[in-house]
Amino acid sequence: MLSKVFSGATVGLNGVLIEVEVDIPSQGLPAFNIVGLPDKAVEEAKERVRAAIKNSGADIPPKRITVNLAPADLPKEGPSFDLPMAVGILAASEQLPQVDLTESLFLGELSLDGSLRHTAGVLPLVLLAKEKKFKKVYLPLVNTQEASVVAGVEVYPVSNLLQLFKHLSGVENITPAPVTSFSTLIDQTPFEFDFAEIQGQEQAKRALIIAAAGGHNVFMKGVPGSGKTMLARAYPGILPELTEEEAMEVTKIYSITGNLQENQSVIRHRSFRSPHHTTSRIGLIGGGAHPMPGEISLAHRGVLFLDEFPEFPRHVLEALRQPMEDGVVTISRAAGTVSYPAQFSLVAAANPCPCGYYGSDNKPCKCLPGQISRYQKRVSGPILDRIDIHINVPQVKVEKLIESSRGAEKSESIQKKVQNARNIQLKRFNNTKFKSNSEMSTRAVKEFCSLSAGCETLMRQAVSQVNLSARSYYKVIKVARTITDLEESQEITSSHIAEALQFRPKEID
Repeated sequence: MLSKVFSGATVGLNGVLIEVEVDIPSQGLPAFNIVGLPDKAVEEAKERVRAAIKNSGADIPPKRITVNLAPADLPKEGPSFDLPMAVGILAASEQLPQVDLTESLFLGELSLDGSLRHTAGVLPLVLLAKEKKFKKVYLPLVNTQEASVVAGVEVYPVSNLLQLFKHLSGVENITPAPVTSFSTLIDQTPFEFDFAEIQGQEQAKRALIIAAAGGHNVFMKGVPGSGKTMLARAYPGILPELTEEEAMEVTKIYSITGNLQENQSVIRHRSFRSPHHTTSRIGLIGGGAHPMPGEISLAHRGVLFLDEFPEFPRHVLEALRQPMEDGVVTISRAAGTVSYPAQFSLVAAANPCPCGYYGSDNKPCKCLPGQISRYQKRVSGPILDRIDIHINVPQVKVEKLIESSRGAEKSESIQKKVQNARNIQLKRFNNTKFKSNSEMSTRAVKEFCSLSAGCETLMRQAVSQVNLSARSYYKVIKVARTITDLEESQEITSSHIAEALQFRPKEID
């Protein structure tokens, strides 16, 4: 007998409908074959499914079982096809009563005892079910919170195969999970540092506040111990909240990579990724034989912190150029081409020289001029030109260190100002694809950032004196627009332009 059950696979961040066809003819030698370009995990499903069915009290018919995963030309990866295969076998062997399975989508990995394990990539598949007008989705119990944020489809949490068998047989019903409203989810993530704990570094704090408000890239350069890493670690505490659309984008990435924690519904806080400088290009950008997202995609709508920036291999840093500009990374392999979002804010930190004390007032630098030059040239000019805000982080004076931080502004207070500025931007870009000032195109800058005659004069002087490139020219205007939003003003003034120009590097070594 032939049966058909529906499941899904992920290609990039999108779900693709998979038809699981099971044929058990009356004649033929006993066998269990899976066709349709299965990978090793899918191929090994035959042993998991066989044991799960037996340990759930059902029988594997001693006949020729053929499972086809259609479309046949799409590679199938992962163990999420275990459950639909088991249901298909039970239906084809007539152990399951005649029920309509055409309106249901099944997915989940089976244990040998028939229980269902946590499965990666559930959220894109539940969204697929909604798009394809499926009424029901059966998935592992531990994935319920992740799937319940999707309205318009009934999510049935399944503990084991026997429970599902009883439900489909009408013996014991499974109650659908209630829909979780995005507004009821509260982010209670504690942040590592508070801005009030950072002594001194007022200019660096101001730069990070502007960066957080507009989603700008930041490059901090300073001697060891000046507080660059602490500033970066405190940065997530002042970032604006994720919108529902942004949260769903980020959650889909974490879901398909298996980074979404069990019983976690949606990523509510902006991610902070801090890869070590020994990270490979594939680890940072993404890729592999079967392309998967890298660190820049895991930092989507969040922060990518690269400490010891010049220590990263040059070819790894150069791979950041296109994603920093486009907000998307496209990975092409023989198996196909996939695109992952990578709209991140880069926060980079570096020492001025190999020993770290070039330009220090307290400790002499022991590096030769050639060493300093070679060290600074490890980061190319095109990469530096793509960074909106450059700041020097000097060593903190001892007087600042012993001062009380009682009157310092806390991250919570700063975050409210940043959120107000971001809300202004969301309203401004309501009918566009942009979410923040840093994402504006050249055309959008001309449309949303009109300059007065005084501002234009100042920009002309800056182009001639500081040698601004065309990209830097527009980045200065974007930063000035963010400063204006922080002040809740309408028009960009000369003072806003002047402050934005202070954050450009005096020269690119």
